[in-house]
Amino acid sequence: MIVHHLENSRSQRVLWMLEELGLPYEIKRYERNKETMLAPPELRRVHPLGKSPILEDDGRTIVETGAIVDYLVDKADGKLGPPAHRDAVLRYRQFLHYAEGSVMPPLLVLLVLGRIPLLGKPAAKRIQPMIDVHLDYIESELAQRPWFAGDTLTGADIMMSFPLEAARSRAGLGPSRPHTIAWLDKVHARPAYQAALAKGGPYAYA
Repeated sequence: MIVHHLENSRSQRVLWMLEELGLPYEIKRYERNKETMLAPPELRRVHPLGKSPILEDDGRTIVETGAIVDYLVDKADGKLGPPAHRDAVLRYRQFLHYAEGSVMPPLLVLLVLGRIPLLGKPAAKRIQPMIDVHLDYIESELAQRPWFAGDTLTGADIMMSFPLEAARSRAGLGPSRPHTIAWLDKVHARPAYQAALAKGGPYAYA
């Protein structure tokens, strides 16, 4: 397997998952443009969207982190997939998609607004309350169980790591939400997570 991995990006999650699963892989690293912070055009030679992560395996080219997570769960015979209990399965599916579908968009808007002089800061004040609703919801969920789907780490936790790391970095996630902070600290302490960081290169959110 080859992971096309962009520095300081969502693709760090794919490296972490591969380390947790113990699957062999290679990394092709890409650096962001220092002025625009966009991905380099070389990624478009791999896939028309030019986005990372991209996974190449057995003649397949797979994009979208959630789809890659599903693919790797299947490849590992269900490891890190949904727990057996029906309610846990529903939570797993919900958070697998919630990470990119609901909580990540306002965080991206906040990032973009932060780069706009003068008008960006007032506009960001309107986005923060939307983010706080998500962070309060996440805190309430993690107060009920150690991991997002249940009692063990799953692909849902891997998907949720990037938005919560971004929120801790730039969107006010702090000690007022102790269960979420404890979850992040627990993630960062995992040997597989640390191995993925060592292999992945620059990552601002760990």
